Amino acid sequence: MRELSGQLKAGKGDGGRGKGPHAPERLFEGAGPLIERLRAESPFISGAVMLARARQILAELSESDQIAVINAHPRIGERAERLRAQSAAAYLEQGSDRDDRLAPLNDEYEQKFGFRFVVFVNRRPQAAIVPVLEARLQRSRDVERATAIEEIVAIAEDRLKSEAS
Repeated sequence: MRELSGQLKAGKGDGGRGKGPHAPERLFEGAGPLIERLRAESPFISGAVMLARARQILAELSESDQIAVINAHPRIGERAERLRAQSAAAYLEQGSDRDDRLAPLNDEYEQKFGFRFVVFVNRRPQAAIVPVLEARLQRSRDVERATAIEEIVAIAEDRLKSEAS
C-alpha cells in the first residue's frame, strides 16, 4: 500500500485502474488534466481522500490546465438535449428548466474571462443563477478562475454525497 498525504490508499477493488467506487470520472467528468493525475494515483481509500488530493492537484496545475478542467464542465443553461448528451449527471443537477438570459450572459462571461462560467447549481432553478453570473462578471479573471475551481470541487463533493446515499 502507498501513502497519500498521511492517509493510506487501498490497493484492491479495481486493480488500481481507477474505475471503482471512488473513480475520478464519476466526480470530475471530462476534466482531463485532473482526471489523468487522479487516475495515476488511484485507487483511493475513500472519496474524501480523493477530493482532498484533487484540491491539491488543482492548485498545482498550470493556468492552462486549470482552464482545461474548467472548460470540461457543461455550460450552465445549455439546452436540455445537448446537456443530457454531454453529461447525464449535470443534466440531473441542472434540471430541464431554461432561462434564456443565461446564453448571452455565458457568452459575455466566456469572452471576458476566456473560460466557462461554473457554479454549483445545487438544484436551484436557472433563474436563480442569473444574478450570480451577473455579479461574477464584475470580478477579476484570477478571482473567477479560483472560484470556478472551488465550484468544481463543490459539485464533486455533492456528487460524492449523492453516491453515498
